[in-house]
Amino acid sequence: MQSRRLRHAVLMALVVAAAATVAPVWLSGSAPAAETATAQGPGLPIFEVDGAWPAVPAEMRLGAPSSIAIDAQDNVWVLHRPLTLPAEQDAMAAPPIVVFDTEGNFIRAWGGPGDGYEWPQREHGLHIDHEGFVWLGGNNCPTNGVPRVEPVNDDQLLKFTQDGEFVLQIGRSDGSRGNADMMNLHRPADQQVHPPTNELFVADGYGNRRVAVFDAGTGRFKRRWGAFGDTPVDDDQCQVVNPTSFSDPGPSYFNVLHALRVSNDGMVYAADREHRRVQVFALGGAFVGQVITPDAPFARNLALSHDPEQRFLYVGGDDGIVVVERATLEILGTVRPEGILGAGHHIETDSQGNLYVAATGAGMQKLTYRGMPDAQ
Repeated sequence: MQSRRLRHAVLMALVVAAAATVAPVWLSGSAPAAETATAQGPGLPIFEVDGAWPAVPAEMRLGAPSSIAIDAQDNVWVLHRPLTLPAEQDAMAAPPIVVFDTEGNFIRAWGGPGDGYEWPQREHGLHIDHEGFVWLGGNNCPTNGVPRVEPVNDDQLLKFTQDGEFVLQIGRSDGSRGNADMMNLHRPADQQVHPPTNELFVADGYGNRRVAVFDAGTGRFKRRWGAFGDTPVDDDQCQVVNPTSFSDPGPSYFNVLHALRVSNDGMVYAADREHRRVQVFALGGAFVGQVITPDAPFARNLALSHDPEQRFLYVGGDDGIVVVERATLEILGTVRPEGILGAGHHIETDSQGNLYVAATGAGMQKLTYRGMPDAQ
């Protein structure tokens, strides 16, 4: 424990230095192919798939689950895509936001188009902030060929109360003018509010290639940055381009910035999905380091472990959840409990350490936390 705290303290000192000098401190971690292919092993947190979770009401149908958020009571909020259901099931389609308790019991559902705001055509990211507000966005592109949706860009984020009362919209549908735009997003993938500063950090990553930061109370734009903390460059395209190969440290730009988490100690983790890396930044955007696996799928999603120090960073890998030691950016191995749906689309942890997976092509799942092997 003492050595881990020392490593963490060293990393924090480097963060302060990076923020002061705006020069990147190179802490790059990568894993050999054999490591990313191993099953759950010693030293990794233990999870068990809860095959009974959740209990969806018989009269409801859920489309592709896109994202999961956890509130202060450990209730589980699921954002799904009703329009992915067959048209003949429209009458049974649940509203886009469905809430369950940790046991999987249905609580309520709401959401969808309404007066005063522009609901996204293709729901993508969901977040519950420290004040209980619900944030969501979408990633629709006019030429993506997705049936049953309007041919517009989802360039907005919406803020609601937990009862579904509209509070704020940042950006407008089809409004983006690129990475320098201070008013609009461009097909944002994920977002999180950092409580100490009340700032909204956005993985503005399908149409844009940036982290964008806004005041969570007013929606006012504050700053933005691209890969390695540099100025993001416009290269807007609907088709996701997955490069066949590249080497560490990878290209100089983000390629589908798909997930984002801000730790309790003020580190920003950005999952650059198609470049198979997680980049780490100080709150102001100074680049700190990265973990990358050029030869294996990685950085599909992100979550932080539930302990106060948030020791582990959970990262969606190939067919499971890769566990990264946050203080050192060392890949420890991959968690694959029997019955897991795979890496999923978006993931989240609750206060008990349970991990929830939204897998757009497979459903949703609860991985019950069973502790650490050395604690049993």
